[in-house]
Amino acid sequence: MSDISLTLPDGKILKVPAGSSVLDAAKLIGPKLALAVVAAKLDGQMVDLSHKVEKPAKFVLLKPDSGEGLEVFRHSSSHVMAQAIMRLYPQARLAIGPVVEEGFYYDIGKIPPLSPDDLGRIEAEMKKIVDEDQPFVRREMKKADALKLYSDNAYKRELIEGIDGDLVSIYFNPKTAKSPAKPEAAFFDLCAGPHVPSTGRIKAFKLMKVAGAYWRADANNDQLQRIYGISFDDEKKLAEYSTRLEEAEKRDHRKIGTQLGLLFMSDMAPGMPFLLPNGMIIRNELEKFWREEHRLAGYLEIKTPVIMNEQLWHQSGHWDHYKENMYFTQIDEQPFALKPMNCPGAMLVFGSTARSYRELPLRLCEMGLVHRHELSGVLSGMVRVRAFTQDDSHLFVTEEQVEAEVMGVIKMVDKFYKTFGFTYTAELSTRPAKFMGEVETWERAEKALHNALKTIGLAYTVNAGDGAFYGPKIDFKIKDAIGRSWQCATVQVDFQMPKRFNLSYMGADDQMHAPIALHRVIYGSMERFMGILIEHYAGAFPVWLAPTQVAVLPIGKEHMVFAKALHEKFMKEGLRSSLDERDDTIGSKIRDAQMQKVPYMLAVGKNEIDTGRLAVRDRKGKITPMGLDDFVKHVKMMIKEKKQIE
Repeated sequence: MSDISLTLPDGKILKVPAGSSVLDAAKLIGPKLALAVVAAKLDGQMVDLSHKVEKPAKFVLLKPDSGEGLEVFRHSSSHVMAQAIMRLYPQARLAIGPVVEEGFYYDIGKIPPLSPDDLGRIEAEMKKIVDEDQPFVRREMKKADALKLYSDNAYKRELIEGIDGDLVSIYFNPKTAKSPAKPEAAFFDLCAGPHVPSTGRIKAFKLMKVAGAYWRADANNDQLQRIYGISFDDEKKLAEYSTRLEEAEKRDHRKIGTQLGLLFMSDMAPGMPFLLPNGMIIRNELEKFWREEHRLAGYLEIKTPVIMNEQLWHQSGHWDHYKENMYFTQIDEQPFALKPMNCPGAMLVFGSTARSYRELPLRLCEMGLVHRHELSGVLSGMVRVRAFTQDDSHLFVTEEQVEAEVMGVIKMVDKFYKTFGFTYTAELSTRPAKFMGEVETWERAEKALHNALKTIGLAYTVNAGDGAFYGPKIDFKIKDAIGRSWQCATVQVDFQMPKRFNLSYMGADDQMHAPIALHRVIYGSMERFMGILIEHYAGAFPVWLAPTQVAVLPIGKEHMVFAKALHEKFMKEGLRSSLDERDDTIGSKIRDAQMQKVPYMLAVGKNEIDTGRLAVRDRKGKITPMGLDDFVKHVKMMIKEKKQIE
């Protein structure tokens, strides 16, 4: 048989003998690479390294330091944890063990309440399993046979019965079987995969906590115990993560938000943050910046309803793909839904009047409030919520305009993120295995995204096969002050939704054409971005965002009149000033202002009154003598240039 051609991400062709495995192909590229990779993608489909290459395909190898590779690595870690639990608690029943944003978890039924000491015992057992270097072996079998394997586990049986088709995949660890003649007696777990080749690849891990959970997130079902863990491919990364976790705890936006009077959460509205006056100052400044930059870039702001008829969501396709995450109500005996996304509203705006090619590109932007039902167990302050505002934009363009408009988006992303002191990376996601539209159109759109990134000179990685079903996209991931990565901005090419809404414009050829839509956010979610900012700055905001920019601190009662005059002067100049009128020591007043992370503090006493000069103390403790007018100019410069105190 002839060799099989595999197309690598850089376009080069790798020829492998027929019958080769993915691991064999990796070895042809390089022995070190073969030892590092954990899985692969063939034409966008995730596969194990043991998978046989049967036909030509786009070929991507995944390392643990890639997003998808790390997901495979941590999913495998959850299976190692599951096996350790079954060794220690044979009566336990495994439910589900997915990967989450920060690690993995497994839900367990029929197990006694676990303590931190129990987590230590499970960790120790996991280390034994890793040392045993057990291979993961995938087997596909009929659902009826899989159900027999799980005759005593109602959770797995329910999962199996809910899988489409007649085949399911189960991963075995044959090395655990007491007899090689009975591999079915080995540890096994229902899973779509892929997995790392063997348990020995799981080099570093830690179990973090145990929490309660309901089967299928339904309070009417069994209560389970959820064990959370984290894993890496080396101990150094785990140590760095632990250090980062300690720093993140200090920066927790919920703690700082309470301390600085920014926000609070209530059981009366789970997953829906309440912003306090100081929080609204930050929010309003972020929106003000956003609106001005969009005005300068030629965007037009719109506002669409929060509740719209259910029919709209059938037309948009959200009903088929997203209804489980939506909230519904009735108005005039008609079914309505709270919008989970702003896109359909923007489509209606475009279609509300006749359009000409002369109007394109039409850049519509919206601060749109959306609601999505997230499970209560994953809600987390402002970074994982149920109600949030997206800084959405929908650019309606011709195919020839895609590249230039994407470049405009990239430039705006760059300006925004540099303003906040974020570094960022870009990731281009291409056509998935299941897609809508024509291959040729996809290829032209992907080329436009490639060209836009290259023309601007922005380095990027390719996430082959991970585009949305309606078009390719570029995702931007910011890195905060302690090295955590957050996916915020994105620009997505959409061929499908304009057609679903029968959108059209009159072209220069006097014919009607369907526009292409570019979906785009920069902040992503205002709430989430605020939470990230609070932790990024640890509450010490740059002057333009600080709720209080200047704290006027009279030393004694006799200095109050002058202090009030200063305070009023600052307010008239447009600065956010506070006046501490308490009968307290100046040391206490300075300490409290520092606790509130106020950028500038002015202790006002006899010397300031006599000389008219101010002793300007910044929140880092540096004291600079300045005249009043010079100080006002300085603060205004810091605000205008959006500078942080060094």
